[in-house]
Amino acid sequence: MDTAAMRARRRERWLQRAERFRDAFGLVFVLVLVTYVLASLLSNRGWGAVILIVAAGATSVIALTSSHVKPGFVHQAIWASAVTIALAAIAAASGEHAWLDVASAVQITLLAVAMGAVLRRVVTTAEVGSRTILGAISVYTALGILFTSLYGTIDRIQGGLFFEGVAHPHGSDFLFFSYTTLTTTGFGDLVPGGQPGRMISGLEMMIGQIFLVTLVAGLVSLWRPGEALRRRQAKAAEAAQASE
Repeated sequence: MDTAAMRARRRERWLQRAERFRDAFGLVFVLVLVTYVLASLLSNRGWGAVILIVAAGATSVIALTSSHVKPGFVHQAIWASAVTIALAAIAAASGEHAWLDVASAVQITLLAVAMGAVLRRVVTTAEVGSRTILGAISVYTALGILFTSLYGTIDRIQGGLFFEGVAHPHGSDFLFFSYTTLTTTGFGDLVPGGQPGRMISGLEMMIGQIFLVTLVAGLVSLWRPGEALRRRQAKAAEAAQASE
């Protein structure tokens, strides 16, 4: 069998497997929630970080596949996720945090790209359904994880404290702060001590509210539960009448 035929067969097998995850935004939402729970419970260093990167990688790959992204790009995302997992494992075994920082940066970038693909799929879909709304909610929920990573990066590179009165914040502290900011809950026990933390948190609040008020609320208003099923039934009835 020549190389072209083998490639065609591999591509066909890939498309068959990927078809199972088309518009599987319910699964994407579950994976985002799993990543959130793990980030709340596990350390962002050592082997806990490896588990977090595995979860984020799985979320990114499934999100890209669900968004009808080209197979070649999904394959690249799979390889990139595998590399980040390997780097995180090396960092956990050796104690070299530099490898983990690289792995985290690559993985969070991949997650951002994946959520962008989900958002593109949501806003360009011809018909609003439950999967469309779940896709929008997945992106909204993932925003908290993306901003968590941004806050952690700022804390590492800036000179002073990120939070007032908190000398050594944990990853779960940034996660908690990010989601209370995104949802404008704002309990007040964690407050940015200065710039650019205050500016970024204000930006997260605005993005979160605009996202909810415009996209999610708009999609819900357009959603007609059962409409797609009724259309399929009507088409089936028309086809049956035409065949008689």
